[in-house]
Amino acid sequence: MPEQDYGAQNIQVLEGLDAVRKRPGMYIGSTSVRGLHHLVYEVVDNSVDEALAGYATHIEVSINEDNSITVVDDGRGIPTGMHESGMSAVELVLTKLHAGGKFGGGGYKVSGGLHGVGISVVNALSEWTRVQVSQNGIVQEITFARGHKTSELIEIGKAEETGTTVIFKPDTEIFETTVFSFDTLKIRLQELAFLNKGLRITLSDVRQDEPRVESFHYEGGLSSFITFLNENKETINPTVINIENAKDDVVVDVALQYNDSYSENILSFVNNINTIDGGTHLSGFRSALTRTLNDY
Repeated sequence: MPEQDYGAQNIQVLEGLDAVRKRPGMYIGSTSVRGLHHLVYEVVDNSVDEALAGYATHIEVSINEDNSITVVDDGRGIPTGMHESGMSAVELVLTKLHAGGKFGGGGYKVSGGLHGVGISVVNALSEWTRVQVSQNGIVQEITFARGHKTSELIEIGKAEETGTTVIFKPDTEIFETTVFSFDTLKIRLQELAFLNKGLRITLSDVRQDEPRVESFHYEGGLSSFITFLNENKETINPTVINIENAKDDVVVDVALQYNDSYSENILSFVNNINTIDGGTHLSGFRSALTRTLNDY
């Protein structure tokens, strides 16, 4: 067996976002089509968190001609003030892993996605990223290439509202394909609109002559989701049973409706994330439902 030299000199330390580019699968699952679309979900999750906090009402997602993505929300905007680390807060959250407003400190009560990792991972795996923040009457922009800053945070115009715009182009050096599927994005964005009552999410695709645009907005929330799932089925109870309550700062929202099919379809989500393997929340629901029916 050939001798292999293995000593202290063989130990590598990857700084910051270099680790993400070296092992992207650790952060987004894969570099296939699935990982590609996951980039969009990470940016959208930040906007949804603004909606959960009570600030954003509309999220617009666009697939651009060059397969770059634009995500616009009308939330508070990523903070642009100077952080104690010596860089602006917006630069910090885009270039440092585990930097964000979701580790306590009162910025967010509820959040989904890869906490403090999502947007910096998107930045690391993109050929280029542009972030525009509207706050205090002005629009400021900062740009990056493959995770590294290419321009300082500068004022580019006046703003009447607040919000964040993130534009990014996935890196062809990383991904097997960089062509987005409208229908794949549509499934997740429609699901998010169902899960967040009253939030409007618009998806548009300008890659063909006739732009394709769909908007999702459900005042009924989960009840609308159940109606959608039971669309082609014969329902047993005509009205969707919907129970919403909060205890110890945990909000629980349940909707159910029986139909004439033989198989059950139970979907469970925590902080907008589909918990496909279930958990105590699902087993608790099942046992409570069984007990209630037995008692009745």
